[in-house]
Amino acid sequence: MAAFRMSGRPNGMPPVLRKRAEFLAAAKARRQGTPGFLLQARRRADDGPARVGFTCSKKVGNAVLRNRAKRRLREIARLCLPDAGMRGWDYVLIGRPGVTVSRDFTAMRDDLSRALRKIHA
Repeated sequence: MAAFRMSGRPNGMPPVLRKRAEFLAAAKARRQGTPGFLLQARRRADDGPARVGFTCSKKVGNAVLRNRAKRRLREIARLCLPDAGMRGWDYVLIGRPGVTVSRDFTAMRDDLSRALRKIHA
């Protein structure tokens, strides 16, 4: 049985934010902190598929740690956004120093589900 896909991408990952302006627009909208990361979300004018972006500053650590943190954020987004994300929204997941890399993966998935419920409440 094929998994539900939010986009035409083969792994079920939603489209990714690439432009700085898209990240800045999300930064001005809603935000919800979790122990593992910060979630920013904004409603777009169109009703296209949900889009997601990821960022980790140098405070998270060196390039190896930043990339590991972003891989973990991408995976929880891939697992949670098809069910809990809403069409027409942009989401940005921001890694937290020392926590995003080391936090239990199941706890991070729960954090994202909880944050999305609060954002959309």
